[in-house]
Parts: sequence; structure tokens; C-alpha cells
Amino acid sequence: MLTSAHAPLAALENATAFASRHIGPGADDEATMLAAIGPASRRALIEAIVPAAIARTAAMDLPAPATEEQALAELKAIAGKNQRLRSFIGQGYHGTFTPGVILRNILENPAWYTAYTPYQAEISQGRMEALVNFQTMVTDLTGMAIANASMLDEATAAAEAMTLARRSVKAKGHTLVVSGDTHPQIIEVLQTRAKPLGLTIQLANSAEEWTAALAGDDYFAALAQYPASSGWLHDWSADAATVKGKQAAFILAADLLALTVLKSPGEMGADIVLGSTQRFGMPMGAGGPHAAYLACRDEFKRSLPGRLVGISVDSHGNPAYRLALQTREQHIRREKATSNICTAQVLPAVVASMYAVYHGPQGLTRIALRVARYLGILVAGLKQLGVDMSQTHHLDAGAFDTVCLHTGERTAALMARAVSLGANLRSPWPGYLSITLDETTTREDLALLWRIFAAEGQALPSVDELSLTGDLIPPALRRTSAFLTHPVFNSHHSETEMLRYIRKLSDKDLALDRSMIPLGSCTMKLNATSEMIPITWPEFAEVHPFAPADQLAGYAELNAQLCGWLEQATGYAGVSLQPNAGSQGEYAGLLAICAWHASRGEGHRNICLIPESAHGTNPASAMMAGLQVVVVKCDANGSVDLGDLKAKCEQHAANLACIMITYPSTYGVYDLQVKELCAMVHQYGGRVYVDGANMNALVGVAAPGQFGGDVSHLNLHKTFCIPHGGGGPGVGPVCVVEDLVPFLPGHATAGQLREGGVGAVSAAPYGNAAVLPISWMYVRMMGTAGLTAATETAILNANYVAARLADHYDIHFSGNVAGVKGGGVAHECILDLRPLKDSSGVSAEDVAKRLIDYGFHAPTLSFPVAGTLMVEPTESEPLFELDRFCDAMIAIREEIRLVEAGAWPREDNPLKNAPHTAASLLSGEWTHPYSREVAAYPVASLKQVKYWSPVGRVDNVYGDRNLFCSCLPVSAYGDTPA
Repeated sequence: MLTSAHAPLAALENATAFASRHIGPGADDEATMLAAIGPASRRALIEAIVPAAIARTAAMDLPAPATEEQALAELKAIAGKNQRLRSFIGQGYHGTFTPGVILRNILENPAWYTAYTPYQAEISQGRMEALVNFQTMVTDLTGMAIANASMLDEATAAAEAMTLARRSVKAKGHTLVVSGDTHPQIIEVLQTRAKPLGLTIQLANSAEEWTAALAGDDYFAALAQYPASSGWLHDWSADAATVKGKQAAFILAADLLALTVLKSPGEMGADIVLGSTQRFGMPMGAGGPHAAYLACRDEFKRSLPGRLVGISVDSHGNPAYRLALQTREQHIRREKATSNICTAQVLPAVVASMYAVYHGPQGLTRIALRVARYLGILVAGLKQLGVDMSQTHHLDAGAFDTVCLHTGERTAALMARAVSLGANLRSPWPGYLSITLDETTTREDLALLWRIFAAEGQALPSVDELSLTGDLIPPALRRTSAFLTHPVFNSHHSETEMLRYIRKLSDKDLALDRSMIPLGSCTMKLNATSEMIPITWPEFAEVHPFAPADQLAGYAELNAQLCGWLEQATGYAGVSLQPNAGSQGEYAGLLAICAWHASRGEGHRNICLIPESAHGTNPASAMMAGLQVVVVKCDANGSVDLGDLKAKCEQHAANLACIMITYPSTYGVYDLQVKELCAMVHQYGGRVYVDGANMNALVGVAAPGQFGGDVSHLNLHKTFCIPHGGGGPGVGPVCVVEDLVPFLPGHATAGQLREGGVGAVSAAPYGNAAVLPISWMYVRMMGTAGLTAATETAILNANYVAARLADHYDIHFSGNVAGVKGGGVAHECILDLRPLKDSSGVSAEDVAKRLIDYGFHAPTLSFPVAGTLMVEPTESEPLFELDRFCDAMIAIREEIRLVEAGAWPREDNPLKNAPHTAASLLSGEWTHPYSREVAAYPVASLKQVKYWSPVGRVDNVYGDRNLFCSCLPVSAYGDTPA
């Protein structure tokens, strides 16, 4: 403690203050933990566990740590270099107003943004209700049968729609016909995704080309934008019928706000519909995060990629939400998966759904009609100014929010004049300008736009005089069908009602603001408030991703600095922040490897070796990249079997492309022979992909780019503090060695080309740009010493948990390190509950559900080994919380002993009946062999602070057999048993 007035000034300035806020255990706690583990110091523990062969020999070269206030001021200056002009660019990104009640109580609320993916259904009922609202919103507006719980962005949703169509229709062609007037970023991502799958994207750039393409027999699907990217409208019914006549699928990329006033895609016969929900309350944020959507016919539902929330029943017969059809997901299907999507955009999806709840159908329609009317007035005013409308692009077909003008040789001058007046327009093709209006458009904006086209001194039209001008929507395309009729969209329109609805849902859930979330392989660490503050700054939030580059100087500087820091952390030479999820980072990294091989005339190399312990995303990504997966065995210690690896390398020497490993391994241990593994694969001409999912055990301690890795992806939503958001957003940077830098993803739509590189993997050039300030703040405040201490403390915490629980549970894998109780693990440990299932009938799932009664989110269940729990405490948890968790696990082990001893029946005990709801404890006669108090308060501290599960154990089988994925009728919540 500093008590002297003569303390060093640097100590009083305390530039390293944030690290002690981020890292949970203090010095006294650390001493207590080390006494339980064995080694004399944290450094001694690290040296005993981390292989000396991979240890860093030089520290990361990062700026000295800044205080929270200093970092915020520094970042504010960077943000100020972005220019916020009025955006009329459109192209899938629009100005929108985030209602204050949603901004403060969801987007900026840790009860929502620190939650995890809702795999544990009982403690996720609130956000799953919001996601069912999202799915209902999408199906109502699109007129489709079923929708998933969000996708990463509109362009990747289109790519997923392409592969969904390919595996769902009878047409045998390999071509996707795409309207040329589709958003260019969608086309670019489609082209990237199609190439390794052997598919062809056929662009139809005119009505004649479109008609001719649909008349052919060599395509499996056709895709168009509705409204078109340049704004025109079309009834696609006849086109859909033609495509279906070929046994192919018709896909529409549709604007949800437009669908409040336009005929729905379902009424036109669409098979698959996709789009973005960005304009439902999520700021542009230079491209993301935003929730895309994907909806389809009922016949396609079991092939629908992404998460799907369905409705089942709990153990008391009450309705309960759960993730449905999980056997479709990549972590189960592995190389047989149809998509590598392992996350969604839950937080933005919740915002979008709440936007619809708050405005309701009438409010949404009012916004849409205002936008459409303003466009009609804008066009009328342009005509008054003498603007030649005779060659306007398809204006005769009607428009919703966008008009595309033929401006010929004046195009560049008009674009420049717009910028000088504070506005951005778009030139979709040479000689054309398009103008897109949105929710934020005002009468003053119309005057600004007229001023751009007016001659010097020419009087501007009057909005008042043109106020009776109609919109440009053709009568035949006006929507007549009802939507959002469920009471949830018609009950919460006052702020008081909305505030209480949001609070009611968040109270049902368990997030980091309530307790530790010890999920292995998920790194649920602190998302500090100071890190979150910048994401809603207008300088970051209100920027269009395709604004001129000089207007994005702040983002460019942020990107460059963060990439440089990540290079230091990983030991790699180049980084791209474009991938907007870890799965997309994997995919981009594999594409880089394939492109490198092709550049050397070895494009035939297509074998990807993957250890049997790998996360399911790895083989799914490999298949998407056009690679063939060959599985490599692991030994009894959880490490890759080098003998089997050598045999596989020799067998496939001529075609070996790469190996994908996770380090530390998915089993939570450091493989002592990882350098030998890398050298062996290199010897046979392959590259080494090191999955960065467990980078929280490496930063500052070891660097994959230094011990033999060629490519890694990171999860900024794990290691670098972007919150999980209940299942997204995430950021998955791809990091590469020097000779692979040219093959990082480019983005032609944004003018970011890499000669020989792979195409875009995300809709926007910086991916989920708006959340990058979170990781920037984390690194800036921690510095080299702070980040290294965080890694070491994560390892310390995991070993403390292993040491405390080793006498009660089998630690399934460890490094077998002498003098370390628990055997020595990395940043997580696996508890093997399979012997207890044999002795008591209690399963790992039973323990997971019983932990809810103790106030905890369960560890990762049955991954990577069935019948186990994988625990990752992270560096942010203090000793008090670690002990609370260990005490709960030890108490549960004692409960299991009572079952083993016959004191409680195998099928009627607190574990089998968990979680216990308040209603179940208060209802009628209690017939169980244990008391209500044992059910509710297994440890005394719960009487002071208690989380109550809102539902009993959810029936997974019932939910899949009786699939229902929209809002339940109110009658379902009537008089049901407790």
C-alpha cells in the first residue's frame, strides 16, 4: 500500500491500473492459489507447464500501458479522423435511429452483451425469446415458413443460401445465376465462396441476359435483389415460376423495411430469402456487426445453416425455448457439415427484434412510407430543377428508397459537389449516380440533394409545395398481407412497457454480470466498460463502409495499429481483420494456403490433416475450402500421435496441403512436440494452421508464428475481450507468415485489391469494424506486461481449479507435471464424469443442470470428450468466485455420493431433477426424497443471492420432433402445471 508522501511519481500516476482491474486475483490470492497447486511462484508454474522449446525469447513490442482515461482520449482522437458526411450511398447500409431504450438497456447493457451462446437452454430463456421474436419478424415480413436466428452479414447469408439451394434441389447444374444489379459485395463474396466448391457464378447484367440464363438448364438456383441495388422494383413471380420449372431454387435478397410496404417474396414464390436487418436500429459502424437473416421453405428447414431457436416443453410441461436441430451444426457433423458457421449475430439480432417490438407493424410501416414518400418528393423536385429523368435506370418500374440517375460526363463533378456540401452519393456504374434515402432522412436532406443538382443561383423546390406527391411504388407491388400480428409486436410501444419487457427477459438469463461462466474453449473473460464505451461513438457508429477512403482515415489507423499489435502477439507478419467470425478466419486462412500452393503450380495439393481432437469448425472449414479431410490420431495424453502423423504425411506427400491443429490442444494441454509436428508437415510440403481458439494461453508466453505456425485465426471475442453477445458478434482475424501475406483476403468493392490474393470473405472490408475499438482499448490499456500477466493468470486459475477438484474428479488430460497438483494444465481442464455415470447414473448433463441451482452457467458439456465437463475460468475471475465454483462442484460430488450410497434413488435426486424452479418448489405436495431447501439452497450463501431458473429441464427430443420456431400464441402460456 502506498502510504508515503514521497512515493515515486510513476507509482502515483499508476499507468498500469487497468491490468489490476482486469485480472481477478491479487497478490495475496495468488499466494493462496500457488500453495494449493505446488510451485513457489507464478513464474515457476509457467516454466513447469509451458514447453521451454516454444517459450518466447523476446517480449512483445507494444506501447506502454495507458490508463482508461488516457486510452479513451487517444482513441477519441483517432475516431475524430473519420468524416461523418450525410450518407445517401445505400448498397445495404443505411442510417437508422437506435431507440434510446434499446441502446441503453440492450446494446450497452452487460446483462445482454456478456451472455454466451444459449446452449444451456434453461438459463438462456430471455435472449432466446428475443431470438424467436427475430425469427417471427423475418418469417412474417418475407412470407417464408422458417427463418434462422441470424447470420453474419448479408453477403455471407447469400453464400449460405447458395449452398443451401445446391444441396436442396433436384437440378444438377453447377451454376448460380445472379442478377447483375445485386449489391456488389454480395456478388464478390459469392464468387469467393463458389470457386473452391467448383461452382460458377453467372452474372446477368441485363434483362436479356437474365431471361436467357433462366431459359437454360445448367443452373441450380437464381438470385436477385429486391429492391434492386440501384433501386428498381419488380414482381419476381414469373421468374420464380420459371426457375422452379427447372427444379432449381429461386433466391431473393430482400430489404426488410421495404417489405413492410412491398409484396413479400413468399407471395412471389421465392424458395430462399436473405438480407440484412441493419436498418432495424443497428448503426452502420463501417460495416458491422449487423444481423443478417436467412429464411426458406419448410422443406429446406433441416438443411438450414446457422442457429435455430425452437420451442419445446420443460420437465413441468411448460413451454420453453431451446436451440433446435443441433445435429445440423458443424461441431457435430464435422467434415460432413454443410456450413462452418459456429456463431451468429445474436446481440444485433436482439436489437433488430426489439426495434420491431418497439415500433410494431404500424410504426415500421410509417417509417417505410415516409422514406418512400420522401423519394417521390425528391424525384419530383429533381424534375422541377430540369434534371433529365428520361434515362433514369428503370424508374418506370417503380422504387422504394433509391433512384439511379443517368448523369453521364457530369458524374464525377456531381459526386465531388456532393462531398463539398457534406454528402456521399454512389456511382454504381460509369455515368450513373444513385441516391438512397433512409429513416434518418429529413426535409433538410432533400434540400441538400436538390442543391447538388441545381444550377448556380437556381431556386430550390419546396417540400411543402410537393408534400402531396405520392411515392413510386407500383400498385401491383403494394403489400396487402398482414405482418407482425403477434401480441408481442403490438404491446410494448411506450418506453415504460418496453423498458420492463427488456428487463423481464434479461432477468431470466445468466450472464457474466451475475457470475463466472466457466466454459472451456470459450474464454468468457471481463468485457470492461471502458472498452465498450467507444462502440457507440458517432465517429465510429455513423460511418458507411463504402464511403470514400479518405473519410475512413480513423478506421484505417485503428486497423493498422491493431493489426500491428496482433502481429506482435502472434509472431506473424501480416493480419487481416476482415473475417467477422472465427469460422470465417479459419476459412480465409485455408484459402490463403490453397492460393499459395496454386501460385507455385501445386494447386493439386488438397489434403488437410486434422487431429481427432479438433473443434468441428476445422473440418467444416476445410471442406468449404475444397480440401479433403484426413484425420490424425491422438495419443493417450491428448497430444497428436506423431507416428500416425508421419504415416499420413508419407501417404499423402504429393497432395498434402496443410495440417490444422489447436494449440494448446482442445484437450487443454500443451503438446510438447509441437515444433517437431510443424517441421514434419513442412518437410512434406504442407503448411501449418494453428487454430487460435486457445490463444488466451499463449499471448506473451509463446507465439505460434515463432514455433512453426504458418497461419492462425484469432477470436477477438475470446482472447481480446470483445463480448460474446449471447452468441455473436465476433471477429476472427487471420494472421499469416511473410510469404502468405499476399494471399490475405482483399475487397474489390472497397477498392482494396491484393494481386493474387483471395477475394472478400465478408461483406465489409473491415468486417465487424464497429467492435474493433474494444480490442484496441484492451491491448492499449494492458501493454506487454499486462497481457503476459493475463495469460499467466489464466493458466494459474485453471491449475487452481484442477488442484482443488483433483481429489473429487478425474482430470482427464494433463501434462503430468511433477510437483503440480492436478498434473498441470493449460488455461482449461477437463473433468471426466463418465465413471460417475457408471457408479450413480448421474451424467455430465445432470451436473451441468444442477450447477444452475448453485447459480452457475455450466462448463462446456461433452466437448471435446463425451461425458465430460471442460472448465476455463479465465484470468478475470477472482479467488472468491473460483472458490465458489469449486465449492459447488465439491458439494455436487457429495450429492453424487449420496446417490452412490443409495440414500437417494438414481432417478429421483437433486441432480436428475435440476434445475429447480421457484414455482416447482411452491406447488402442492413435495414427493422427492430430498428437501425443498436442498433443492433450492444447496449451499448457505444462496440464501443471500439466488438465481432462479425460469424453467425446468428442457426436453430436447420433444423440441425436435415438434419443431416450432415462431412466437407462441398467448394461449400457450395459460393455466399450465408448475
